Amino acid sequence: MINPDRQGHQYPPAAPYQVSREAIREFARAVKAVHPAHLDLEAAAALGHRDLVAPPSFAVIVAQRAEAAVVEDAEAGIDFSRVVHAEERFTHHRPILAGDTLQAQVTLDRIRTMGAGAMVTTRVEISAADGQPRSTVTSSLLVRTEEAPA
Repeated sequence: MINPDRQGHQYPPAAPYQVSREAIREFARAVKAVHPAHLDLEAAAALGHRDLVAPPSFAVIVAQRAEAAVVEDAEAGIDFSRVVHAEERFTHHRPILAGDTLQAQVTLDRIRTMGAGAMVTTRVEISAADGQPRSTVTSSLLVRTEEAPA
């Protein structure tokens, strides 16, 4: 059962994530992001970047690592086998670049009970090691509860 008292809980930061050129290239290929700045150093430099630029949705890799704390939180009461991913939004503050070391911290922003379940919304703040924000990722999960016997 979802524990509404966990709403607003901020979890400790996830382990730092080192962004590599190969991770950016692999992700770009997987999501069919064809902009040359994702694959070619010269193209990224021509746009004024010091290294390869991650596709906008790359932030999900870092966010999901942080969101694991919510799913693993026994006090939150989320049964991941009963979760349906409902929505994900990205707010980008600065590009994520190869060579960045990213920090991510998740907050269980909202728990809204509805019918036979709850909508759980998390917010992950991603920043570089120097503290400069990179992205905010907001995810909503629909968590189905046990159905009452008929």
